[in-house]
Amino acid sequence: MFTPKSLRRLATDPKASRRKFLLQIEKVKPQPDGIDYPHMKRRDFLQTGAIGLPLQAQAMAQSTPRYNGKPALKITDIQTFLVNAGGRNLCFVKVLTDQGIDGWGEAYSVGPDEATVATIKDFKGWLVGKDPRNVEYLWATMYNFTRFPGGAVINAAISGIEHALWDISGKAAGLPVYMLLGGKCRDKVRVYQGTGGATPQQLAENCKRLIAKYGYTALKMAPHPNGSQSMPWNAVTRAAGQRAEAARNAVGPDIDLGFDAHATIFEPIRAFNMAEAIRPATPYFIEEPIRMENVDALQTLKQKINIPLATGECLYTKFDFRQILAKQAADIIQPDICLAGGIMELKKIAAMAEAHYVVVAPHNPMGPLATMINVHFAASTPNFLILEYHPDDESPRKNLIKDPVMVKDGYLPIPDKPGWGYEVNQEAFAHYPPKPWHRGFAYGADGAPDYI
Repeated sequence: MFTPKSLRRLATDPKASRRKFLLQIEKVKPQPDGIDYPHMKRRDFLQTGAIGLPLQAQAMAQSTPRYNGKPALKITDIQTFLVNAGGRNLCFVKVLTDQGIDGWGEAYSVGPDEATVATIKDFKGWLVGKDPRNVEYLWATMYNFTRFPGGAVINAAISGIEHALWDISGKAAGLPVYMLLGGKCRDKVRVYQGTGGATPQQLAENCKRLIAKYGYTALKMAPHPNGSQSMPWNAVTRAAGQRAEAARNAVGPDIDLGFDAHATIFEPIRAFNMAEAIRPATPYFIEEPIRMENVDALQTLKQKINIPLATGECLYTKFDFRQILAKQAADIIQPDICLAGGIMELKKIAAMAEAHYVVVAPHNPMGPLATMINVHFAASTPNFLILEYHPDDESPRKNLIKDPVMVKDGYLPIPDKPGWGYEVNQEAFAHYPPKPWHRGFAYGADGAPDYI
């Protein structure tokens, strides 16, 4: 005969079979231990938590309200704000709810930016009245019902809205967004900044200045000089070698140096020439050595050069990155969180990359909010490598965010406040009205349009 005491031992014995345990519960008799245990049937046992002991899970189920599919939060409005931060505009997205919990996001500045604003306004009609915490549902609503795969404008709009939905979700839960995405897997986020210079000497001085000011352990620069599209090719590669050598001599042997060709080279053989010209400087990576449309050409180039190949800023969603990864055409992928579909989409892309032994170094040329969203991605992504960064310690950038996070010794701290962890300074927007802009044009020596 089993006693309550022996039944407790049986319940916690990992070697005991479930059937044996359940068959004995009806045999328990009252015992002289001061507690009257009534005869108990199997159904009573399962409903009451066995031998009169309460189950923690039952207590939680009784005290915690369950989500019943009816939204406790509803989207009431979606607003956009174009802000000129010098050069290009920043496109902020604000999602409002009926409970006063607002979320912020940042859409990519495509140029023309008014097209992105119009797209977000159109999506607003699809999303008002919905629960903002159902991020996957709302993302699929925007992506699927657009029907045709979106380009820069559509995906920038989706990305900015998606950011704001996660900000609301984090604030509603009282948690940083990265805690909703698996939690932290690092304590700080490594960053690099891009630099330049008209001459190798100016480039070298700028490298030393940035490292002294911010403590960076990595920098990025263009290997080619300004106006290279109209120069003879031998002059371009010779200048690239000189620039790489000057930068390496300026920073020493241990600072990582990335080189961004910016997809300005069309022929793979010339991209190979460029890689060979900068290889003595031991590059951290060469970014977009050729354009991204021909993945087979990119794959062939990766197999020939002895420098890690990075690409991806011009690609959208997991569907564009699938072929890059399947063909092993990159060592480092660089999705843009404001363009590729948002933070959850970047998490999916990163998971695909992890299975292919590829790391992620997000493209991040946008505003201070985009940087913070990237920090949450980096905090929760195992195969994150490094983040492109623009300092927020000078106007107008520092005025657009309340208490902006600052870099220290080449790293950004990870916030611990709900949502993104800091607030957009909406009142400052009026001081920086948007300006029409487009990317610069470039022409070959014969006047033919070139790549930029």
